[in-house]
Amino acid sequence: MSNMQSYDEVKANFKLETPELYNFGFDVIDKRADEADKLAYIEVDGSGENIKRYNFSDLRDVSNQFANGLLGLGAKKGGLAFVMIPRIGEWYSVMIACCKLGVVTMPGTNLLTPKDIEYRINRSKASMAIVTANNADKVDAIKANCPTLKTLIVIGEEREGWHTFKQLTEGLSTTLDKSQLAPSKASDLMMIYFTSGTTGMPKMVPRDNAYALAHTITGKYWMDQKEKDIHWTLSDTGWAKAAWGMLYSPWQMGAAMVLFDGSGFDAELHLNLIKKLGVTTFCAPPTVYRVFAQMDLSAYDLSSIRHAIGAGEPLNPEVIKVWKDATGADIYDGYGQTETINIVANYPCMPVKPGSMGKPVPGVNVQIVDEDGNICAVDSVGSIAIEITDPLQPGMFPGYWEDAEATAKCFTNGWYHTGDNGMMDEDGYFWFIGRSDDIITSSGYRISPFEVESALLEHPAVLESAAIGKPDEARGEIVKAFIILAEGYAGSPELTKEIQNFMKQHTAPYKYPREIDYVESLPKTISGKIRRIELRQNC
Repeated sequence: MSNMQSYDEVKANFKLETPELYNFGFDVIDKRADEADKLAYIEVDGSGENIKRYNFSDLRDVSNQFANGLLGLGAKKGGLAFVMIPRIGEWYSVMIACCKLGVVTMPGTNLLTPKDIEYRINRSKASMAIVTANNADKVDAIKANCPTLKTLIVIGEEREGWHTFKQLTEGLSTTLDKSQLAPSKASDLMMIYFTSGTTGMPKMVPRDNAYALAHTITGKYWMDQKEKDIHWTLSDTGWAKAAWGMLYSPWQMGAAMVLFDGSGFDAELHLNLIKKLGVTTFCAPPTVYRVFAQMDLSAYDLSSIRHAIGAGEPLNPEVIKVWKDATGADIYDGYGQTETINIVANYPCMPVKPGSMGKPVPGVNVQIVDEDGNICAVDSVGSIAIEITDPLQPGMFPGYWEDAEATAKCFTNGWYHTGDNGMMDEDGYFWFIGRSDDIITSSGYRISPFEVESALLEHPAVLESAAIGKPDEARGEIVKAFIILAEGYAGSPELTKEIQNFMKQHTAPYKYPREIDYVESLPKTISGKIRRIELRQNC
C-alpha cells in the first residue's frame, strides 16, 4: 500500500476474484518457475554460516518428485497427513507436494509431545505422518494407539517401518502428470491447523485452497511485499503464522524468503543475518522487538530493512522508536487468527498510532459488535468480529472441523466473533482490549489454560488447578498456575520445581507454569466454572 494514494481509496477499489479451480502449488510455485524463475528462499543453518539459495524451479522439481513418491505409496486426495518438520527446505517440498495432490496437511509445532501427537492423529483420523528423525521416536511411541495411521515418512536416515524422504524423491521424475489427478477446486480442503480454547482440547481449523490465494491480501497490504524483497518471518512451522509469513503471502507477491533453522533465539546472530542476507522486510513477535530494544542497535547494519511488522500484542511507543531510530522503519502491527488471514493492520499509506491494531484490510468487513450483532459506537468496547457472508469473506474459515457446538458459539447473529474484544476510535483505528476466552499469549505462543490445567492434573500432587497469563515485560505474559494440593503434599520450592519439570516432559515446554501459587480454594461461578478474571486481578 506504500504506492497507494490513500487507505479509503484502496478499500473502495479492492477486489479479489477466486476462480473455481485453484491450487497454490501449481498456480503460484510452478507458474513462477515456468514464467520467470527467480530466487524463492534462502536456507540458513543454526550457525548462520551455511547458506543455500533455491529458485522456484527447485521447489517445483523437488515437490513434484515427492508428489510422485506419495502417489507410489497410494496417497489420495483428501487424505490427512500430520506434518512435524522444522525450518528446513523439506518442509516446503512436503507442503507444496501435498497441496498439489490434495493431501491435507496438518502442521504441528516441533515442541509437541507424543501425547499431543496422538491426540491430533486420532482426532483427525490421519493416515500419514511426515516428520524429521528427531521426532520419529515420538510417533513410534504412540503409533500403536493410532489405528488410522498407516504411512510413516521420515526426513533422515532409514528407519524400520518408515519410508524416507530421500527414497520418495531421489531418482523420481521432476514432472508431475496432472492428468492423473482430480481437478483442484478452490473450495477443496488444503490444510488443517489445531488451535486452542479455554473449554476443551485443541480444535481443528480447516483451510481450503482459496485460503492460500486470500493471503494475497496479507502479503500486498500489511506485509507490503515486492518482487525484489527478501522477507524473514520468525515463526515455528507448526503455527499458522508460518502460513502467513513463510509460505503463502510472500510467494503470492513474488518475494524471496529466509528459512533459518536455528534453535532458541540468538539476538546478535539474527541482527547480523539481516545484513548478511540482505533482508528488506522483517516480521517478529513483540518479544523479539523488546529484546532488540535493550541492545545497542547502532552496532549492527540494519540499513537493508525497509518495512517491519509485528503481531500478537501491541508494542509500546518506546520500542517502536528505538527500532525506527536504528532502521528508519516503523513497526506495523497487524491482527488475525488461525481462523482468518490478516484482518486488521497498520499500512505504509497511513499514519501509525502506536499501540493500535490499525484498520481493517481491504476486502474484509471487520467491525466491533455487541452480543446481538449490532455495530458498537465509537470508543465502545465490543467483540472484534467479521461479517458472515455467502460466499465467505476472503480467508475466513467455514467453522471448526466436525465441531458444530464450537462453531455455533462464535458464528452468531451474522458475525464470526474472534473471541477478542476491542474498540474503534473516531479515526477508524482498532484497539485491542483483551481476550474474552482467557487464551494466554507468551513469547508469541497462544496457550490454552485448559491444556495447562489438564496436564497439571496428571501430577499426583495436584488435586485441582487453574492457569492464567500474568503480565511479563519480556514475554508479554507468562503462564501462572494456582494449585490445590492433594492430601499428603505441602507446597515448597522443591515441589514447584518437580511440577515444572513434570510439565516440560508431559506437554509442550512453552506451556509449563513459570510461577505456581499453592491455594486452599479457587474462585468459581455458581455453575462451577473457574473465574480466571479474579485470579488475574489478584496476581
